[in-house]
Amino acid sequence: MAIAKKRKKFFDVEIPLIKKETQSIAYAVEDLQERNIKYDLTRILRGKGAILQAKIKIEKDKAVAHPKQLKIMPFYLKRMVRKGTNYVEDSFSTETKDSQIRIKPFLITRRKVSKAVRKALREKAREELIKYVKTKTTEELFQEILRNILQKTISLKLKKVYPLSLCEIRVLKVEKELEPKKETKKKE
Repeated sequence: MAIAKKRKKFFDVEIPLIKKETQSIAYAVEDLQERNIKYDLTRILRGKGAILQAKIKIEKDKAVAHPKQLKIMPFYLKRMVRKGTNYVEDSFSTETKDSQIRIKPFLITRRKVSKAVRKALREKAREELIKYVKTKTTEELFQEILRNILQKTISLKLKKVYPLSLCEIRVLKVEKELEPKKETKKKE
């Protein structure tokens, strides 16, 4: 007697961050749980080479992808750095309202500048980003980076130190999810 084989099918995966749908292959929708997907955002961002990594979660029998990492590709950054300019990189971990994230800003100056100016830019960028991120959720942060809101805000604040030709968040990665904080009542 022949045993019936299971066949893989394509299932729709919703990505609410960019309001798009993609497909993933599996035997059943439940098999997609906790699966990682990569989505190329180059066309959506008009040529800015970026990749979104997301983790699929099953919500009400639908597969929904939640963002875990947004990364700008090196070819885009190499194209932006010109002769006679300097770039400033940094990497640090900080907390949002609902998670611990790693941010890697990438700044390009208009001309060659001294090490002291680059250090001042790096420190000011870190300080401003940490202050800005504390008030936001992870979802809001991904949304603002895709719309270039965060980069513009930081660029305007760094303009006082030295004017930039480019201010980008090279990598935004969720390191771990934090549990919602429960408010404790004080005994009177």
